[in-house]
Amino acid sequence: MRPFHLAFPVDNLEKTREFYTKTLGCNEGRSSDRWIDFDMYGHQVVAHLVDELDQVATNAVDGDDVPSSHFGVILEMEQWNQLADSLVKLGIEFIIEPHIRFKGEPGEQATMFFLDPCGNALEFKAFRSDDMIFATD
Repeated sequence: MRPFHLAFPVDNLEKTREFYTKTLGCNEGRSSDRWIDFDMYGHQVVAHLVDELDQVATNAVDGDDVPSSHFGVILEMEQWNQLADSLVKLGIEFIIEPHIRFKGEPGEQATMFFLDPCGNALEFKAFRSDDMIFATD
């Protein structure tokens, strides 16, 4: 699989740098006074400094109020558990606490949502098996 690229808005580059490198463990790539590249599990995500951030709408998904705009990585279950434990220990405030969604259904998954320091919603999830990622039955 090839790495994906995602750019997202932030209103504070220093808080963003600290969060993505120290909290999430991303390596920093190139940067300027207006943007920073991060290596997020082999994918290039880029924080772009903006003057104003927009509010995010939500949708109901399996009983949770999910931010309609969000990004993250599908991890292996062990990685997901390690990240969840680390975030809990750091006192991260979750939008949606780590839990299993769609229990007993196609696409059953571990999921958690939280915000970066600039209000961007992140979701990290895991499946028991990668063949469940797009499962419909």
